[in-house]
Amino acid sequence: MTLLYTEVEEELRAAVRDLLADRCSPSAVLGRVESGVESGTPYDVELWKTLARDIGVAGLLVPEELGGAASGAGGASAREAAVVLEELGRAVAPVPYLSSAVLATQALLAAWGTAGGEVAGELLGRLAAGEATAALAVPFAASPYAPPAPAASLSEDGTVTGSVGGVIGAEIADVLLVPVRLTRGTALCAVEAPPAGAVRVAPVTSLDLTRPIATVSFASAPARVVATAGGPETPWVREALLRGAGLLASEQLGIAEWCLATTVAYVRERRQFARPVGSFQAVKHRLADLWLEIAGARAAARNAAARLAETPVAGDATVAVAVAVAQAHCGAVAVHAAEECVQLHGGIGMTWEHPAHLYLKRAKADQIALGTPGDHREALAGPADLPAPV
Repeated sequence: MTLLYTEVEEELRAAVRDLLADRCSPSAVLGRVESGVESGTPYDVELWKTLARDIGVAGLLVPEELGGAASGAGGASAREAAVVLEELGRAVAPVPYLSSAVLATQALLAAWGTAGGEVAGELLGRLAAGEATAALAVPFAASPYAPPAPAASLSEDGTVTGSVGGVIGAEIADVLLVPVRLTRGTALCAVEAPPAGAVRVAPVTSLDLTRPIATVSFASAPARVVATAGGPETPWVREALLRGAGLLASEQLGIAEWCLATTVAYVRERRQFARPVGSFQAVKHRLADLWLEIAGARAAARNAAARLAETPVAGDATVAVAVAVAQAHCGAVAVHAAEECVQLHGGIGMTWEHPAHLYLKRAKADQIALGTPGDHREALAGPADLPAPV
């Protein structure tokens, strides 16, 4: 296993970065945030369509037989998905990649390998082709070590009723994947194109304005059963949260790298006392320390992505340890890098017009998502807390 980027990964990075540079500049993101708050449309739908359909990022984790790019023989894997997340983090792009192409897709992949996984396979094919966007209806703050119990129930007539808070990507989702309670056991249901009034998505104030959250309420919404489990556990949710946490570390890496590069460029140009601010020893030391932290974060994030790529469907103890290490380290590094970016930019870093605050908000929101660093450290301290294979 190598942690170095392959030629294919670098080509994918270049394609995504060029598109984001053209269509998702910091000023464009700020403008969309401002207009999105007023109009209620924070996501860049056209950018997402280009990423999903033209570049094909939506299908990186989906098997080739379902129309995706994942393959055990040199095709795409979690490594390529991690590269995309690095670039999306670097641009704080307002697209539902994490919610649809990672979390929802991973839940469907876990369900696809079970009995009666035809519905999961059909949905995965649509997601891979960019024909639909999905969201996993669980709180974004949920920990993979203690997945939340289903907040909705499935009635005998095949409809879902209940309410879930803190869901990301629900505003733009064509399909909502809902963990539900059964009389005996649990199930994962797909709620799609429901009648008016059957599903209500109520946005709530989010720290990260580029990735809003919402409370999703179901009132007898028609649903299809994707998978079932005989006990109280929701293995598809646990798998999605664990693997999502591992890939989220790459987004945190991208945030940190942008903050460091932008800060270094600024202190080289900004002059104080007739000399560049970056020439002062205290500033040099702070940036050198930050560079070392990011180098460690890169190793941890790449290791998690590589481990996930080796086991594309179900995790094991090795994968769980890699994910826990990555999240225990990368979350704090991204927040520290964003804080340094704001502070070393001086007064301009405190303004709304400078994008530094978007990175700080995204970094902090990511830090408390899919398990806090403390949750992951506790899991490492107690091996019994690490998820068992699905």
